[in-house]
Amino acid sequence: MPGAVDAWKRFVQRSASRVKTPSPPCPASERLARVVFTTFLLTFIASRVLVILIMAKKVPDLFLHMGGTHVHHLNYGIFLLSAVGGVLLFVTLTETAKRWVAVAYGFGMALTFDEFGMWLHLGGSYWQRASFDAVIVVLSLIGMIAFFPRLDRMRTHHWATAGVTFVAVVGFYWMLYRSMNLAEAKVGPKLHSIEESGPQ
Repeated sequence: MPGAVDAWKRFVQRSASRVKTPSPPCPASERLARVVFTTFLLTFIASRVLVILIMAKKVPDLFLHMGGTHVHHLNYGIFLLSAVGGVLLFVTLTETAKRWVAVAYGFGMALTFDEFGMWLHLGGSYWQRASFDAVIVVLSLIGMIAFFPRLDRMRTHHWATAGVTFVAVVGFYWMLYRSMNLAEAKVGPKLHSIEESGPQ
């Protein structure tokens, strides 16, 4: 009987040692980065869809015109990012308020980088390739902040996974770049004609 008791104790100890300790809670900075990432992505998609619908005259012209000048939505993003900077500098925020600021930041970043090509080529087309590339880069950086483990929590399998992911992402971006060149050659002229015939 004592042997059975000892065996049972060893079994319990082995079972207890196999139970993983729970992961520490996600740091606040990562949670906020995930809010920014999600808001940025959804705003970018909504912005592109809305612009296509306006230019194709499927919805009313929602563009803001002041004195005959079309105010591009990158300006809304610039003003919003300026406001976010001011709030972060001069206001003490609760955790809930920080989440709302993260939403505003992601919204402003998306509106601004959606027209990144116009930063480089003033008066250029909305459909400049530079805007799409900039959005991909910004989303990648925010995604790394949001989902990459902290360095002090990195283990060998994390580094191996990061290496494989890096190679896969580089390959994906290379294929995306090639496919976007093909898509631009086929779809680009159609988008430019929609832009020229749509509201200015």
